[in-house]
Amino acid sequence: MQTLLQIPVIGLGVEEFLLMAIAALAGGALAAALGALPAFVFTGFAVFLGEGLEVLGGDVGGISGIQRAATAGITDSIGFGMVFGPHVSFAAGVAASAYVGKKYPEMTPEGWDYHPGKVITEAYGTKPDILAVGAVFGLLGMLITQVAGGLGVPTDGIALAVVVSALVARAAFGYPLVGSAAGSSLLDMSPFERGETKPMTDGGVEREQLTVQPWLGHQYKWSGVTAIGIVGGVLGGFIWIETGSVFLGYAFSAMSLLFLNLGVERIPVTHHITLLGSVGAVVGAAWFGSPVLTILLAGVFGGLTGIIGEGMQRLLYSHSGTHVDPPAMAIMVAMFIVGIGYLVGLFPTSSYLGL
Repeated sequence: MQTLLQIPVIGLGVEEFLLMAIAALAGGALAAALGALPAFVFTGFAVFLGEGLEVLGGDVGGISGIQRAATAGITDSIGFGMVFGPHVSFAAGVAASAYVGKKYPEMTPEGWDYHPGKVITEAYGTKPDILAVGAVFGLLGMLITQVAGGLGVPTDGIALAVVVSALVARAAFGYPLVGSAAGSSLLDMSPFERGETKPMTDGGVEREQLTVQPWLGHQYKWSGVTAIGIVGGVLGGFIWIETGSVFLGYAFSAMSLLFLNLGVERIPVTHHITLLGSVGAVVGAAWFGSPVLTILLAGVFGGLTGIIGEGMQRLLYSHSGTHVDPPAMAIMVAMFIVGIGYLVGLFPTSSYLGL
């Protein structure tokens, strides 16, 4: 039975809200068990399935109209929903890692030279307290996203929730929100390049840690992030031109992180780049109409997003003890620019923001 009572700001009926809340608790707990990065790889596969089925549309033989409508919702309800939505799943895994870094430092992988709270590749199994942390942060991520949507915040609400949730986890578990610069400024990565270390005793276990810890040791130089940004942006734009899906390039990028999680070195992280490349193509198509100019603008959007992500990781990832996701920060900032640009008339569309 449906209720007429609506929750202010969020705009959901009570029963619908309770359904989402219970699912978010379970989704967050599952992500804590799987680990943040493995859970995000599942995001990629779920979005790939949803977008693939939607792109195929009427060409899927033997699927009724009702079934087709259901498959088209896989992206929203599963990939970006309460099961593997990054605001629920990845964010909960990040919070679980922050908790484990203080509570169970012995679970840190051998040879790990970052803070234990930054491990996002490891599964944490079935410890009830770790699952509970994941559940709470899964619910928090859902609430942040729903409130942001209800208030009409002009950016990607999922990315916003991932960032805010990570900062809440830092505060909740006793980590500095930003940390102190070991070099000349927060942007200075040279102590990492020199291999400088210092002793840390979080969790009661003393170990040597790098004083500056870039998000990716193989993807932090300005020239490199710009180059991969342009490449990923062009490909994200091309995928949109060919399929009409803004999120399919994102899905491919997210799925590629399976190899990074399995230990393949130097796999680039590009889901923020391919997503904004697709968004750039949407803007370019509305501006120019020319496919060539459209794909070039997609490359510009991708390159700028790569630069934004690198700048944000230097400010908010490298100097404290937990993971604050640079791709989420890049998407949040880049889509805020797109959203505001649309509202003031600079851009002809806000793409998937739907403003």
